[in-house]
Amino acid sequence: VHLVESGGGLVQAGGSLRLSCAASRSTLSIKVMGWHRQAPGKQRELVAVFSSGGGITNYADSVKGRFTISRDNAKNTMYLQMNSLKPEDTAVYYCNAVWAQSENYWGQGTQVTVSS
Repeated sequence: VHLVESGGGLVQAGGSLRLSCAASRSTLSIKVMGWHRQAPGKQRELVAVFSSGGGITNYADSVKGRFTISRDNAKNTMYLQMNSLKPEDTAVYYCNAVWAQSENYWGQGTQVTVSS
C-alpha cells in the first residue's frame, strides 16, 4: 500500500492550504486515518485523527477550529484542510492510515512552510 501526499508549499500567515493523501487501496475500509507533523528539532505530533469505529474526530489543541480532516472514498484520498495558518504550523506533514492492526502505513511527507 502506498500513501502519496501533495499540496504542501509556502504560504503567508493567515493563508490556507489543503493537503491530499492518495492511497493505492480503498479508503472505504480504513479504521483510523490521521495527519501528523514534525517540525525541525521536535518530535512528530498528531494533528488530526479520525476513527471510523466510533466516527470520532480529534484535533490537537493547537489546530482546533483551523484544520479539518476528511476523505473522499470515491477518490481513495484523505485531506487536511488548513486555514488561518501560523508560522508555528511550519513542519513536514505526514498522513497515516490503518486498515488493520498489521496494516499501518505512512506517507512520505510534504513540507508546509508558513511565513510571517
